[in-house]
Amino acid sequence: MKNVRITVKRIACYPDLIEAYENPIEHACSMREGQVFTANGGQRPEGFCESAWETVSPFVRALAHGAENFYDGWMKDPRSAMISCNDGFRPVSFLLEATDGDAD
Repeated sequence: MKNVRITVKRIACYPDLIEAYENPIEHACSMREGQVFTANGGQRPEGFCESAWETVSPFVRALAHGAENFYDGWMKDPRSAMISCNDGFRPVSFLLEATDGDAD
């Protein structure tokens, strides 16, 4: 099984949607662009958002088990995926990449 590198590539924010629909939240997201996590054998990395993990984990686990070429050539690198979390107010885009290193 492989490790999977998870890189925070972009964080969007939609203030108009937040104003119109979201109840005030003191701390909604702690991700930072450029932040890198390593999923050891498909396990959620320490400090990785639990809600985002629910969205990305099927792809992380598939990559950790050697899956490639999601959706018939969607990504330039077949051992990767670009997945966004499910927060409609401030979605975070993650680049998932299978590494050459084996999981512990």
